[in-house]
Amino acid sequence: MPSSCKDIRSALAACLQNSDCVMVHRNKPVDCLRPPLLETLPTQCQQLKHGYGQCKRGLVDMRKRFRGNAPVAVSTELEGGSDKAGKTSGQLYAGKPAVGDQETVGRGDPVVEEAR
Repeated sequence: MPSSCKDIRSALAACLQNSDCVMVHRNKPVDCLRPPLLETLPTQCQQLKHGYGQCKRGLVDMRKRFRGNAPVAVSTELEGGSDKAGKTSGQLYAGKPAVGDQETVGRGDPVVEEAR
């Protein structure tokens, strides 16, 4: 199995093992993924099942095969928060961050006003 779907598959398996469908009602995980019992699963497990299906579909979709599946951030989905203890990620591009109130011209040189 390609490694792009392993993380979401293991998260789905863990969610199924902890669900009431398996723990309380003693159904098999395969049976819980089918329509009569699918509605009894928690929303998180249903979302993971849908995401796993999309991942598997992306493996055979010729439009996505060239670039591959997008990486899945399973840990942030499971914990319900952002990574790095609530800090948001930085820049989305490789440019320099703005420093102070200086304006830049050309290659990033600060503009200096001449005294008259």
